[in-house]
Amino acid sequence: MNLDCEESPSAEGESKAEHVIGFCLIPEFSSLAFISAIEPLRLANRNAGRSIYSWKCYSIDGQSAISSAGLEFPVAGSIADMPKLTSLILCGGINIQDHCSPQLMAATRKAASYGADIGTICTGTYILAKAGMLDGYRCTIHWENTSGLREEFPDLDVTTELFEIDRNRVTCAGGTAALDMMLSLISSQINHETALAVADQLIHHRIREGSERQRMELRARLGISHPKLLAAISCMEDNLEEPYSCSALAVEVGLSIRQLERLFQKYLGHSPTRYYLKLRLYRARYLLAQTSLPIIEVALASGFVSASHFSKCHREHFGHTPSEERGIRR
Repeated sequence: MNLDCEESPSAEGESKAEHVIGFCLIPEFSSLAFISAIEPLRLANRNAGRSIYSWKCYSIDGQSAISSAGLEFPVAGSIADMPKLTSLILCGGINIQDHCSPQLMAATRKAASYGADIGTICTGTYILAKAGMLDGYRCTIHWENTSGLREEFPDLDVTTELFEIDRNRVTCAGGTAALDMMLSLISSQINHETALAVADQLIHHRIREGSERQRMELRARLGISHPKLLAAISCMEDNLEEPYSCSALAVEVGLSIRQLERLFQKYLGHSPTRYYLKLRLYRARYLLAQTSLPIIEVALASGFVSASHFSKCHREHFGHTPSEERGIRR
């Protein structure tokens, strides 16, 4: 599998490209998000009839990169040996904290120092945050990692957008959001007509704006259409760190406690309290997997008043303690 730019296979061809891009494939990266970023560039060149974009792939150690799906991708070399680029894009995936090496951060800082735009796909945003390269910038990350990034880097401006383009920092949520991000860049760097043509060739019916939501609406996600129940669940999801009482939640959505309990039991098979607890436990599970926060801080960030109460609830729901969870996830 050759992942170098097919329209500019030679060094001479690469030097003529207007935008020279390096993709750093971090171990366990998302292959879907990576390919979603590469294909629009190839098609943009094809539509333009010339090499506007050229690219090469790199890994931390210069060895082939293995994706989260176990697929092996060849690379041009180590990130330490990258030439000067127009843009460097860090491609992340799962267990990103395990791969945040000093070598990776140093190479990224070096690319930024000579003026390269720095981008990320999926969880690659964590690397930039750890390297202090997102201070004063808006950024986004996959929705599963949003709470963890906010907890570990509370001063960052972390949004829940599909992608963020803020001056010379470009971040996206991963998955097919990488496709929309690249189409947006093609639109600004070439023209909108080219971006539309590329989207059409990819059978992508609409170029999504960066401000669009990452997740499906609750109605589609849960298969529920009752407006007051959806409002209650939305309120729960927005208030995990400081959970509402059942009575306060009922007042918020204009129901009695008895009506609220009946709705939850009818549509979800749980009491409101039990469902809320489940949401908070899953938020804690994400934090345990994605951050190195002490367990007490994970507990507090998930609405538990103490580590012991959190541990008891976690064991009852998942069958093991939070510390054991962290060992499993690592």
